[in-house]
Amino acid sequence: MRVSLEWLREFVDFDLSIDELNLKLTMLGLEVEGMESLEGDTIFEVNVTPNRSDCLSISGIAREVSALLDLPLKMPGFQIRDDLPECDVRVEILDHDLCHRYSGRAIKGVRIAESPEWMKKRLERSGMRSINNVVDVTNYVLLEMGHPLHAFDLDKINGRIIRVGKAGKGRSIRTIDGTERRLPEDSLLIWDSFNPIAIAGIMGGLDSEVTDRTINVFLESAYFLPSSIRRTSKALGLKTESSYRFERGTDKESLLIALDRAAYLIAELAGGIISERVDDYPVPLKTDPIVVRYERVRKVIGARIGNEDMLEILRRIRMELRPEDEYVTVIPPSYRNDIKTEIDIIEEIARFYGYDRVPVTVPRIPVSKERTTRRYNIVSNLRDSIRKLGFTEAINYSFLNLADLDILRIPSDDYRRRALQIRNPLRAEESHIRTTLLPGLLKNLIYNLSMGNRDVRLFEISKVFLINQSSSEKGLPIERDHLAAIYYRQRLPELWKDETPGFYLFKGFVEHILNEMKIDDLSFERSQEPFLHPGQSAEILASGKRIGFFGLLHPDVTEQLDIKAARPEIFLAEMDLDLLISLIPEEIRSSSLPRYPYMERDIAIIVDDSIPASEVIRDLKGFPSELIEDVSIFDLYKGPNIPEDKKSLAFSIRYRAKDRTLTDAEVDSLHKEIISYICNKTGGIIRG
Repeated sequence: MRVSLEWLREFVDFDLSIDELNLKLTMLGLEVEGMESLEGDTIFEVNVTPNRSDCLSISGIAREVSALLDLPLKMPGFQIRDDLPECDVRVEILDHDLCHRYSGRAIKGVRIAESPEWMKKRLERSGMRSINNVVDVTNYVLLEMGHPLHAFDLDKINGRIIRVGKAGKGRSIRTIDGTERRLPEDSLLIWDSFNPIAIAGIMGGLDSEVTDRTINVFLESAYFLPSSIRRTSKALGLKTESSYRFERGTDKESLLIALDRAAYLIAELAGGIISERVDDYPVPLKTDPIVVRYERVRKVIGARIGNEDMLEILRRIRMELRPEDEYVTVIPPSYRNDIKTEIDIIEEIARFYGYDRVPVTVPRIPVSKERTTRRYNIVSNLRDSIRKLGFTEAINYSFLNLADLDILRIPSDDYRRRALQIRNPLRAEESHIRTTLLPGLLKNLIYNLSMGNRDVRLFEISKVFLINQSSSEKGLPIERDHLAAIYYRQRLPELWKDETPGFYLFKGFVEHILNEMKIDDLSFERSQEPFLHPGQSAEILASGKRIGFFGLLHPDVTEQLDIKAARPEIFLAEMDLDLLISLIPEEIRSSSLPRYPYMERDIAIIVDDSIPASEVIRDLKGFPSELIEDVSIFDLYKGPNIPEDKKSLAFSIRYRAKDRTLTDAEVDSLHKEIISYICNKTGGIIRG
């Protein structure tokens, strides 16, 4: 806001230098961003924070200076006679929620002409252009008093009635800038008996504007709900000096003073006869008293301010006070709509006491060791474990672009397609809440590759949001913590050959973190995820429950990512962390080291190619014998001497007894039983 020093001195008679005033305004929270010398006057560019709508005027800034320097505030004098003709304009507020007060005066017999030079100069120095004496007065009082006004050509108001109500469907209006504007349904309008004549609080209509032929004027001063003005202004993309103030909140009480001041100036500059005031006030101002504790003030500010000093500051900023021994009850003036609670009053005391007078102290922050939860410890240890494997944690936004699910070839009936849409997304490309962590990690990978990083190992532990599939009712989504990881491997010629396929390296990563979480009864099955390679992917099962998947990204999906690299391998994993944690045993039991040696026997069996190795392992472990300690696979073979629809699986079975050393005869007998059992169970035959 542009503030004229010459104009400011008319309200407060101070002898500060320009630099001193600059500093004091800034220390009050009214930062002076720049100064300009103009025709013997100094113009300050003051940054007024959004909560201080009372300072968007010369009188508002003057009030602050007056309180700071404890000098009298001189408001401009004017007087309107009591013996006035009745106003022949009727006011009707249709939407009390959006318009709390509407006042006005008719001024008849005006002469439209240019404004005097002193008014023109002040308007121009404040960034406004002169139009004519009537319109200039409304702008002048806006700058002087901070309350927007609007002047209508009274003879263009059909029926001599003013109605304040919503636009409704399909309504438009041509504003004074000549633009036809289609209005939102909930925008507030000023109507005559038939048509809209202004967009409330923003801009007047072209058909009712004051022109050179205007003789009679109706002057409006009103209070409109700030959120309504803000919403309409944003929807129309229309910002004006009036909307700037209305959407921050104006003063319900002093709008009458602004109305009378403007009517007085119009009569002085343009002539005319002022009518009585019409005033519809359906929602009166309600100000709740605020209890301010003296000790609380001293504790928050950190300075030993005396009780009387506090009361003196509050009196200077025109607060109504009812002091008691330990507290004071404060009622803020009507123009301070930003003051609601005790802490607001404390801020006012600190501002006028002086931030530079507050002693510098080191705050005492007691440190107490809080007990962490079991879940917190599990997740913290999991993060550390994954980092030790060379992975870096990623943190992504919880937004999702549905096009990313198309790239991953996720079908339309998949639960991950049921993503909750955001009502007001930051970007159209991220208009839903994520149901999987993988798209974010893939974007992280592409960014790293574009920056030249060829060793990318990332993981993320965060929430996904799933719509309840068992209920047709709309509601909040189910939040689940997921763990996801991505491992990029580019196969390049190397001096030392690493023959370990990437799939098994990544499988080792998955098994490691599950072992770290003490998850037992772990098995893997062929994955059906459409974005994973069908021959190099697996579902992860723990205690028979599906907890996630991992595998190589499908070559077709990799190609869509347009990665500029030869033979890239991208491995992905995602697991339901909530389910994982529920499977972790409450307590870990240890056992003594075995006292007796184990014995191993191998078995190679030819089974149908459709039977997964994990199923055979599960069957072997399920054989009713306490002597079976472990079963592991060490070979899978397809090729010559094996039918096309068959495969050979070789397993190593470890036997051990807790109370004795096993004999060869005992193990051989048990092994034969197991061979017979597994052949019957799988329909396989022993490979010779």
